[in-house]
Amino acid sequence: MTDPQAEYRTATRDDANPGLHEVIGLIERATAEIRSAPRKQRLAVIRQVMARGFVEPSPAADGSAYRFQDAQVGKVRGEWVLSPHADPHRRLLYLHGGGFVSGCPYGFRVISTQLARVTAASVLALDYRLMPEHSRRDMIDDCQQAYRWILEHGPAGPTPIRQLFVAGDSAGGNLTLMLIAWARDQGLRAADGVMAFSPSVDMTLASPSLKRNLASDLMLGPGLRRFLKIPRVLFLPMIAIWNRMRPSNPLISPLFGDLAGLPPTLVQASEAEMLLDEARRYVDKARAAGSPAQLETWPDMPHVWQLFEPILPEAREAFEQVGRFVASCSPATKTESMPKETKR
Repeated sequence: MTDPQAEYRTATRDDANPGLHEVIGLIERATAEIRSAPRKQRLAVIRQVMARGFVEPSPAADGSAYRFQDAQVGKVRGEWVLSPHADPHRRLLYLHGGGFVSGCPYGFRVISTQLARVTAASVLALDYRLMPEHSRRDMIDDCQQAYRWILEHGPAGPTPIRQLFVAGDSAGGNLTLMLIAWARDQGLRAADGVMAFSPSVDMTLASPSLKRNLASDLMLGPGLRRFLKIPRVLFLPMIAIWNRMRPSNPLISPLFGDLAGLPPTLVQASEAEMLLDEARRYVDKARAAGSPAQLETWPDMPHVWQLFEPILPEAREAFEQVGRFVASCSPATKTESMPKETKR
């Protein structure tokens, strides 16, 4: 029987990248911890793993600490993540990943602090409600309410906004891309820029890379391996029941929505991950609809490698690219000239 972890190590040449070697070990230990839990306790263990995070965030560039400030956003809580030079009128709504069933702002502070660093924005990390205790619709409602809320509230209370950005990873990337289309349809102020890291955009699971990169995706592969063996005629109804919506509904599959008239969007994905083709399909469709979108890909990286910024130089590079993208999101920038895809 083939060992998928051995295949991954071969495919990623981790011996040539000490940081990647360390990250693979962290992912393997987390996977083993989850698998060792009794089935009835597995979701709780997944949440414990995701809540504590994999590594500690890096300190601010000048050695000072980031500030974390509680926020009450309608029905749910969140936290403001503030760098020493955070601008209260420049705000970023960040939606964490976790497969829609796990994750919280604390466990994703590596990402939220880096976003605060490279954007100089006040970052609001939303602690949206999770499935299965709550519905996918509840989760979507939380994100939509947070979008309206951040337009009028900063870390010091109700204050005008000057610039708005939205970012998310994996499941949070799905919510991010859903949200910007919803905001357009609602006639709300558009984000000045959008960042999606390894986003899930197609709940019909039709992308070839889901199976092609199954062995090389150590983060998603172990959890999806069995599910992808189920015949499509069976798993599509399962997804519909789980989400209480058709898998092709744009609220849960942004790829199938109208992608015209969207703000400048940067998508980052790994060439080794299962969601690679979803990222490519989304960017291709958005650009075909006239929306400025760009895909940046890195070889050999795990799904949402940005979570490992203190260890992986490629994660720091990805955030630096985010900083450049955000700097380009000004009225004077001709975003239609954005390249389609950039390989790192």
